[in-house]
Amino acid sequence: MDEDDVRTRPKRSTRPRTKDRPDYSKAEQGLVIAVDRGRITCLVGEEIVTAMKSRELGKNAVVVGDHVGIVGDTSGDEGSLARIVTVNERRNTLTRTVDDVATVEKMIVANVDQMAIVLAAANPEPRHGFVDRALVVAFDQGIKPVIIITKRDLADAAEFLKPYQDLDIPILQTQRGADLAPIREILEGKVTVLLGHSGVGKSTLVNALVESSNRLTGSVNEVTGRGRHTSSSAVALMLDSGSGWIIDTPGVRSFGVAHIKSDRVLSSFGEFSEAIEHCPKNCSHNEDECALNNWPTFGEKELSRLDSLRRILAGSKQS
Repeated sequence: MDEDDVRTRPKRSTRPRTKDRPDYSKAEQGLVIAVDRGRITCLVGEEIVTAMKSRELGKNAVVVGDHVGIVGDTSGDEGSLARIVTVNERRNTLTRTVDDVATVEKMIVANVDQMAIVLAAANPEPRHGFVDRALVVAFDQGIKPVIIITKRDLADAAEFLKPYQDLDIPILQTQRGADLAPIREILEGKVTVLLGHSGVGKSTLVNALVESSNRLTGSVNEVTGRGRHTSSSAVALMLDSGSGWIIDTPGVRSFGVAHIKSDRVLSSFGEFSEAIEHCPKNCSHNEDECALNNWPTFGEKELSRLDSLRRILAGSKQS
């Protein structure tokens, strides 16, 4: 055996490495209005364009509400397909974990002005835990929360809404066939995400606000008291007025907020900041030694808001 009998491993690649990256400075800008099974629908100017995420973005998610850079065929013609190559910096995101012990966050939408928490007065019954969890995310991301009660003809939601009366949150109530002018007014000129359990009437509300939407509607299971999923993906729809967007999301049955830091929530309750400075280290703000318990300047309204704050902080641990 001599040296000619020894097999030499070839080089892995003969192509020289380069630090050059594609130049996407001239990519067209678009708004993501729907994401469904790898196909992403974008509004580019006045054209509706179908695109897919480019390999350069890796595992980074593209969600409804994202402002993106698009290259390729942006004509919007049937059968055309463009590529999303960049995702602009987001000003906020709506994310959740499957439950409160999960570590993987699921991003739902991005770049919204308002979060409309949609609840039914009955069938299915409204739950404080869900509202409190949604408020945790809204306060954390600087999103204005709004509470919309549907099916008001079935029950009186006044008692349920009491804990939120002093939080400076707009509260609107409606029912099928009612005048939606107050809701349209608060949505006007804003990007609003609708969040709620299945069966509360989100899609019915969307169909009333956007005549061309044709979102499927469903009923509530009489055995479980839970709604049946009718929307399978998030979609952004322009209001009939042409000013403002609503984003309809699939009904959620779990909304974990384990990824939210309580400090961000506390910052939304500025009237308690002075008292919190006197709390013991690592105070949960729901214990005997908490300085919030006997702060001398608190009146009836502050005490009511304190109850709400404590429930919201505990929302990540409630069902």
